[in-house]
Amino acid sequence: MPSEKILQAKKEQVEELKARLEGAVAGVVVNYEGISVADDTKLRKELREAGVKYTVTKNTLLHIAIDGTPLAGLDDVLSGTTAIATSAEDYVAAARILCKYADEHDNFTVKGGFLDGELIGLDKIAALAKLPTREVLLATVANVLNAPIAAFARVVKAVADKNGEAPAAEAAE
Repeated sequence: MPSEKILQAKKEQVEELKARLEGAVAGVVVNYEGISVADDTKLRKELREAGVKYTVTKNTLLHIAIDGTPLAGLDDVLSGTTAIATSAEDYVAAARILCKYADEHDNFTVKGGFLDGELIGLDKIAALAKLPTREVLLATVANVLNAPIAAFARVVKAVADKNGEAPAAEAAE
């Protein structure tokens, strides 16, 4: 029988895991079996830089943390070695990084995931992984918004040039 101190530590881990899952907008559960320490360190660094929290967890503790929640369906994938990556802000970072890593390493696999408290399948995780980063999306939106303004400026300049009005820089010469 485990000591009271060990039981209390496990209860704290479960509560921390529950709070983390409730505060996450997205999460991915993976099987990390067979990856090297160097690869794991590189993966953790990339996830940390993207704002994703990645931890290895015991299946039993994760089972207790998700019991009675909409994420209880993750029980089906809780076997073998399990790690969970969660993000409180970015919907695609964990999926993008972990799916890319799984493609490069045969024994590293994505087991399942969730988005806004609802379970998603491997196909949706793969689709999320293919989405561009937030910065790329914002740059694309900025370009779309900027394009009409730039086109209008070119038209005004062309009309001014056609009417013989030289720009101020040319008139000074």
